[in-house]
Amino acid sequence: MTAAASAADSGGPGAQEAGYEPDPRRWRALWVTLVAGFMSLLDVTIVAVALPTIQRELHASPAQVQWVVSGYALTFALALVVAGRLGDALDRRRIFLLALTGFVVFSAACGAAPDITLLVVARLAQGLAAGFMAPQNSALIQQMFRGAERGRAFGFFGSTVGISSAAGPLTGGAVLALASGAQGWRWIFYVNVPIGILAVLLGRRLLPATRRSGRGHVDLPGVLLLGLGVLALMFPLVQADSGGLGRLWWLFPVGAAILAVFALWQRRLVARGEQPLLDPRLFTTVRGYAVGAGVGTLYFIGFSGIWLVFALFYQHGLGFSPLRSGLAVTPFALGSAGAAAVAGRLVDRFGRLLTVCGLTGVIVGLGGTALLLRLAPPGIAPWVAAPVLFLGGIGSGFVVSPNITMTLRDVPVHMAGAAGGALQTGQRLGAAVGTAALPGLFYLVLGRGHDYRGALLAALGAALVGMLASLALATSDWQRDRRMRGAHGTCPDEVAHNPMHARQS
Repeated sequence: MTAAASAADSGGPGAQEAGYEPDPRRWRALWVTLVAGFMSLLDVTIVAVALPTIQRELHASPAQVQWVVSGYALTFALALVVAGRLGDALDRRRIFLLALTGFVVFSAACGAAPDITLLVVARLAQGLAAGFMAPQNSALIQQMFRGAERGRAFGFFGSTVGISSAAGPLTGGAVLALASGAQGWRWIFYVNVPIGILAVLLGRRLLPATRRSGRGHVDLPGVLLLGLGVLALMFPLVQADSGGLGRLWWLFPVGAAILAVFALWQRRLVARGEQPLLDPRLFTTVRGYAVGAGVGTLYFIGFSGIWLVFALFYQHGLGFSPLRSGLAVTPFALGSAGAAAVAGRLVDRFGRLLTVCGLTGVIVGLGGTALLLRLAPPGIAPWVAAPVLFLGGIGSGFVVSPNITMTLRDVPVHMAGAAGGALQTGQRLGAAVGTAALPGLFYLVLGRGHDYRGALLAALGAALVGMLASLALATSDWQRDRRMRGAHGTCPDEVAHNPMHARQS
């Protein structure tokens, strides 16, 4: 590959001169992918507020109803890397539209499910469709945008990721409040149908096709190994509420061993000149990818679990309705949305420093929120904590969006799908750990003294441990950028945008 082609692939300097011609429809196409991505990520958390109603109306056991949430998360994570590689090898537009169509159909099937068994089956299929759709989002951004525009586009993408996770409880509560009656929970799924149909129609008109590169081979042994490894790590976590961690702990070392074999197999394919499912050179030669994947995984351990903890505290501890519980955490979502859009414009200038400042803001915001909810009178505690929670949201906006940009911006376009899928797989694994561990700790502390405030403080404290680990990794990378700037007499982003330069250093 020539230097010009490499620059065009990576989106770094020289992309414009290498013959890149921006699609005039690219910004409208971006909004189609963001709406679809928002729906798929929102469905990870939106259902949580409706679980008591679903359990009652479908006469389900606690273990059965838990699969409505955990089954979706499981198949979502299993599909990501494979779907990303297929998008790279075939056509991202086609896979995105097929997956989005499937997501709409299975959403309707969830809403119409007459019993808990069919609902769980439909949710598994819905999660699989979402997993095939998600990596195409980041890959299409890589394909459609270059340079500073790519940072702005990833800013919107990061904002979508942050808002969708934080807005789930509020959106679910609002739907349940508007769709009153025993069957109102079905509208949590039906609401996806008209929005999804519109997105399919617009996507057919606006999304660009993927230019063929001759990389059509898909590594089937790698697909099997990665799928088994991720399944072994995820299954005990999604079964945590029914004692899965105690019964299935042995799957963790099994999963780690399978993933080690997968890594060796990928290295062997590269050495033989064949196309792997997930190229290990992403982690060794693409500046920022390995660090960004680690920062994202550690951050999502704390970030994803706190919403279930807040819902438990507000609804069971303070007696809030689902809608009021969602409104109580809205300041975080608002802060995250605004900051993520701004961060996309600043990431080229400040680089990893944005992530460091953002993580510091999240830690201060969530730590302050935990203390205020612990100490303030219950009647006013959520309102007293709102400004500090808003600060945490601003910090989150400066974490998710810049981290996605810095992780993916130097990935060659022909590997963008697999890279985006691997990044999101790490985030889903982190989210699975957080959603299993934090509510579990909440219930453990609650069982010792029925102290909801103490349980909240313990769970949020555990979330901050993951975020502190993420901060340590981000700070280390920022310091490396500073040393690189001193060694080369250039700004970190000039080095970061030049993978060959990064390798030589």
